[in-house]
Amino acid sequence: MAAAFGVLYMARNNNGIERTFPARLTLADVREDIVVSRYRLGSAEILELLALISEDVSPQTNRGHSISAETKLLLTLRFLGKGDFYSEVGDLHGVSRSSMSRHLHEVVAAINNKMKNIRFPTTLEERREASLGFYTLCGIPRVLGAVDGTLVPIIAPHDNEKVYVYRKGYHALNIQAVVNSNMRFNDVVARWPGSANDAGIFDNCGLKRHLELNDVGMLLGDSGYPLRHYLMTPVLRPQGIQQTAYNVAHARGRVVVERAFGLLKSRFRCLHKTGGCLMFSPDKCAQIVTACIHLHNLCLDRHVPMPGTVLRQDGQDLDQQPLAVPAPNHSGVLHRNILINRY
Repeated sequence: MAAAFGVLYMARNNNGIERTFPARLTLADVREDIVVSRYRLGSAEILELLALISEDVSPQTNRGHSISAETKLLLTLRFLGKGDFYSEVGDLHGVSRSSMSRHLHEVVAAINNKMKNIRFPTTLEERREASLGFYTLCGIPRVLGAVDGTLVPIIAPHDNEKVYVYRKGYHALNIQAVVNSNMRFNDVVARWPGSANDAGIFDNCGLKRHLELNDVGMLLGDSGYPLRHYLMTPVLRPQGIQQTAYNVAHARGRVVVERAFGLLKSRFRCLHKTGGCLMFSPDKCAQIVTACIHLHNLCLDRHVPMPGTVLRQDGQDLDQQPLAVPAPNHSGVLHRNILINRY
């Protein structure tokens, strides 16, 4: 790893003046057995991703010893995976702190622009596959996904600072996501501040309107969500064997979204409280969250091993019950009773 040992490159600028540049780390400099632990993807996946986004991030000129697309991708993956300080990531890859900041967001934007792997099941075959996965998992039919929210700590923004304060006193984004039975993210809403509750976010998302207007299936959500015919929640105070059995089955299906958040934040520590907080504007933080979810889905598709221990869903995320949840409507109660009567 040339940059770590201070090896330098010599180059001349357009005026013929010789300049010194730190050596830049490439994938070939990293031992294969530690690639995943450092970059969260294997070498094959990194090269695949590089080919996908290179058009968007490749330097337009060689002037001033420009930074290659490969180096830009590596420093971005390192930051997302480790949540390291800019200076440490930059030093490791032979890049200045200012270049690190600029190219991180450049690569994140390219990932979100080119990767199209966050997609809710829309075709009949996709819906059948999704519902079969949940039926095998928990025995509840016609389930297309489990929905929940998670908090991602961010620095206090300059604008509308108060609305980003979660009730425990820190600034965050509240990220809504829907996952399938394999912990793959199929829908993400990453634009709401920490003060927003889960029910309010869901009520204003496009997926809610899609499910409301089209009888294609339902989601599983915790008691912070309203009971609807397309959104099943647990019975708050179960009475009898049937209601208890329904709650047990519901919990088996819904827990996948909590596990998915835990896996996501374990793989990409920049999103977890142990990585500090994201030091960017809310819009840029939302872009980083979305890019991490794209990469999470890629890891699942390519069976990339998880480095280290998988964290549980953050404790602060598990007590987000809003003070008031919209009352269940008649169709929601009817559909849930039909499910309860199966037991």
